[in-house]
Amino acid sequence: YQRMIKPINTPFDTDDSTDIPEFLTEAEIDFDPSDFSEEEAFYQPQAVAEHEAVERAKFLDKLRQLCQVIILSDTFTQFALPLMQQLDMPTIFCNELIVDENNMITGFKMRQDNGKYHAIKALQSIGYKTIASGDSFNDLGMIKQAEKGFLFRSPEHIQKDNPDVKAFTEYDELFAAIKA
Repeated sequence: YQRMIKPINTPFDTDDSTDIPEFLTEAEIDFDPSDFSEEEAFYQPQAVAEHEAVERAKFLDKLRQLCQVIILSDTFTQFALPLMQQLDMPTIFCNELIVDENNMITGFKMRQDNGKYHAIKALQSIGYKTIASGDSFNDLGMIKQAEKGFLFRSPEHIQKDNPDVKAFTEYDELFAAIKA
């Protein structure tokens, strides 16, 4: 996979900042974490995180070829920035931490209560068709308001409580449902 996935806090250095680190080559992307030897166990969490970052980036790249993408999140801009950098800075609507001149967090600014739901409603009010996917209880308003809504890698209890919402665990399955 050619697009740069920049690891966060990785012990590995690469000479070429445009490639995926050497330890995660194209042939190694589809791996089973149990394949690691005991000596490699120390690196397994990092490799799993790298694998997930590659999968997420591939999914977003495919999705961007199909439609515009906006990420709605309950996190804070400051926390989301490293991930957004890995994903080529997609549009994200999230909350903001208030930080003083000493870089100390002094508070937070929530954009709006139930912001994901209201963002979907606002996009619909100006003529956009919406597709939403999420994994938790706070995503359900958005998912149910969208023209198409899906659970993705959500806990089993959320799936059980919402049998009317299709649930997926793999990016390819979710992409196929979005395209359908």
